[in-house]
Formats: sequence, structure tokens, C-alpha cells
Amino acid sequence: MTKVLITDELSPRALDIFRSRGVEADVRVGLNKADLVNIIVDYDGLAVRSATKADKDVIAAAKRLKVIGRAGIGVDNIDIAAATARGIVVMNTPFGNSITTAEHAIALLFAAARQIAAADVSTQAGKWEKNRFMGVELYAKTLGLIGCGNIGALVAERALALKMKVIAYDPFLSPERALKLGVEKVELDDLLSRADAISLHTPLTEKTKNILSACALAKTKRGVIIVNAARGGLVDEMALRAALDSGHVAAAGFDVFIIEPAKESALFGAPNFVATPHLGASTNEAQENVALQVAEQISDYLLTGAVTNALNMPSISAEEASRLRPFIELIDKLGSFAGQIADDGLEAVEIEYEGEVAHLNTQPLTATALAALMRPLMPDVNMVSAPAVLKQKGTSLTESRRETSPIYGSLIRIKVLTGGRWRTLAGVVNAGTAKIVEVKGMPLEADFHPVMLLINNIDKPGFVGALGTMLGEANINIATFHLGRQAANQDAIAIVGVDQIVPDAIQQKLRALPHVRYVKILKF
Repeated sequence: MTKVLITDELSPRALDIFRSRGVEADVRVGLNKADLVNIIVDYDGLAVRSATKADKDVIAAAKRLKVIGRAGIGVDNIDIAAATARGIVVMNTPFGNSITTAEHAIALLFAAARQIAAADVSTQAGKWEKNRFMGVELYAKTLGLIGCGNIGALVAERALALKMKVIAYDPFLSPERALKLGVEKVELDDLLSRADAISLHTPLTEKTKNILSACALAKTKRGVIIVNAARGGLVDEMALRAALDSGHVAAAGFDVFIIEPAKESALFGAPNFVATPHLGASTNEAQENVALQVAEQISDYLLTGAVTNALNMPSISAEEASRLRPFIELIDKLGSFAGQIADDGLEAVEIEYEGEVAHLNTQPLTATALAALMRPLMPDVNMVSAPAVLKQKGTSLTESRRETSPIYGSLIRIKVLTGGRWRTLAGVVNAGTAKIVEVKGMPLEADFHPVMLLINNIDKPGFVGALGTMLGEANINIATFHLGRQAANQDAIAIVGVDQIVPDAIQQKLRALPHVRYVKILKF
């Protein structure tokens, strides 16, 4: 039975989803690492929030694990590289808490602009320091967004409702999308010099780490407000403290810190600094949403192969998975065929899609082909790990599409460069069955058989008879027999489905036949 382990607090309704789908779900909250390593071997899926650390040791112990689902956005607690290498899909739920996080960013902006936290402490102490807490209006001010993805767009929508002007720096924001959102796309230096308030909404990467450095903060307007409800490390905290102390930055509101839990920080105690303990997603609605989403996503993948919000493989809807299924079966067999004849390793791979299949989501098809290609040398590789492994090995991959196919409705062709020579084959789906229709550029039509004998020879009289006689004398039954050739006395291909494994001694005799160039046993 399919089993999922839940190691962090999730809504009880997530359990209901798993169980209604026929997935056994066990809740074991608060496990230490040693206990998690010991029990993870029994599970197909793992559902976590931020407390569980799915590191390389946990992943190495997870012999059955197929998917890790994070109820939330951040996946800092999951070793994605280790998961990918083991062929484990890593998913998050980026949209379940988007509204909540956007609202929290706006709340921090208001709190910083009106000094609400300090005014609350003062007022409750009985001081009534009305003249001390002079705030600024947000109306007609310019909000600069660093990152304008899902959450950034929601912040923009709310800021525009406050009659603010919104400018955004995001290399991935298209001009069309910016126009639709009602924001102005700008470069980073332009944003720094123009913004009255800056809100960060970008993941933490090598490129975004300390994107608000001391140098960047120096380029901002005096009196700017800084809000970070995205990720700790996007802002140089020491530099921001100095800017707050000098008054260059008028106020700041942070929900995230470089080190969390943040027991101490250079920012604590700074004038007009407001902090919250990573509450961006902390609403009942958000926690319910992400729990339900992660349960649906994990169940869908384990039961139907549908992939949603994966970080290490392309997404596939249940409908797409159904449409792709016959082509996945085809390309898996083609990839296996190509991998078995890549006798001298993989130097380059080319995959061509022709006809109707070229209009589908071909990323899963390519991933399947690569896994099948590499499996003869790497038995544990799968469609999750294969693209990363191929890239790591430095093997080039080329994909091409043609909207029409000269003969078939859809055709897939795989080419591999091995030992300095290209080897090619192509296949189609005919009446729901995967078929080989081309080998080495020669047309033929052959069904896949569990054991197949591939022979490349010069087309000369007597070859077929000699082959049949040799197999018959060895008591090897021929199930299917298909021939392709360029022309008489030229290159030819024979694909023979047999009911028994052909012993090495017989293979050597076949190679010794006149005009035989290549003999290979293929297994499917």
C-alpha cells in the first residue's frame, strides 16, 4: 500500500485527503534525525513544513521515497540536490499562503511608516507621547518591489489600491505582465534612487544575497522605508542597522532574518525597527490551504503521476499525464533501445518530436528518454534525476520539434553520439502500441519484444537463411522478424524478436557470418 509520513503539524483535513484517496498516512511529529532515518525507509512520500530537516542522510535512507512535499514556499530544510540525485520529486505549495504573506508585507509597511510598535509600547506605559511619533503617509508615495512574482504582484495590487505608485525590479517580469499589473518595470539602480519604500519579494540565491548591501542602501533616498517579508539574507543587516542609526533609512519592518530563530540580531533595538517572528504565512487560512494543497499534490503524484509545483522536474497535470502516457511508454522503450546500443558511452543526445506530439508538454518525455538511456550504466537513475546527471556529466542535449510528420501523426526520433558515431532510431504509437519505424535511417515497422536481436549487415542473398538456420539449430524460437534496408547490396537492419536469450557463443557465430557488421541483444 502507498504510504506517506507526515512529520510536522498539518491540518487534520490533510489526513482526510490522503485517506480518501487510498493513501495510508502516518503522523509522527517531533522526530529526531536518528528516528526519522530509521523509519523513512518504509514510506513512499514525506510531507513536511519547516521543522523537519530532509537532509542528505535522511534522503539516503529513504529507499522507497518518491516525493517530498513542503506545505509552504521555502524549501531550505530540504536537500534538493540529494533528492534529485535519488530521483525524488520535491514539491512546495507556493500559492497557498501568498495572500497572507502579501498582507503581512503591507502590515509591516504600515507599522514602519506610522511607528506603530514603538507607539504601542509608549502608550501602554502611560506616556502619551503624541508629538514623538510623527509618521508618513503612503498615499502618492513610490513603492519599489524587488521581485514581482506571485507575492510581489499581490503586494503591488494592494499598494495600488492605496494610491501608491509601484515600480518593480525583476529580470523575469515581462513588459506585458508589468503593464497588466499596473507597475513600471525598472532597473535596480533606478528603483533604489526613486523608491520611498522598498519591499523585497525574491528567493534567496547567490545573485540575490545581500541585494540590499551597504552600497545599495547608500543609493536609496534619505528617509526610505525597507520591508522584508521574503527571506533572511536579502539585506545586509549590519549595513541596515548603520543606516537606521544614521537616519538615512527612516524605518524598517522585518519578518525574516539571516539566522532563525532570531534570538539576537544587529537590527534589534534599532530606532524605528519593527520585527515579527516569520509570521508571513501564519494565518489559519494559509495553514489550511497549504496543508490541503500538499496532500493533494503528493496523492496525485503517487497515484496518477501528475506533478504540480515541483522544484526539480516539470509539472504535469493529471490530464497531461493521461495524454502523455502512450508517448512515455514509447520514448521509454526508444531510450532503452538507444542506451543499449550506446556501447562507447554517451557523448551527445538529440531528441526530435514530429507531428502532434510536438504540441504536447515534451519535458516529461525527454526526462523519461534520458533515464532510459542512462539506465544500462546507472540502474537507479529515473526521470527526476536523469536531466541533472546528464548535465553533470557534460553530455550535450538537443531537442527539436516539427509541427508535422511526413508519414505519421506523431513520431519521436532519438539520436546518440557514441564512440564518435551517431546511432539513430525512431518510433510511433500505433493503435495504442509502441512501434519501431526507423533504425539507422532505414524504414521498417517492428513491435517491441521482451528480447530482441539487432543485426546490422550488408544486404546479400543467403543472410536471412543462415540466420534462421543458426537460431533454429540453437533451439531459439523466432517470435517476430523485421527487415529494413537502404537498397540491395547496401546497408540493412534485421530486428528479430526471440523467445530465449541468445547465448554469447551464438552471438559470436552470428558476428562471424559474411557481411555482418554488428550484433546486439536488446532487452525490454
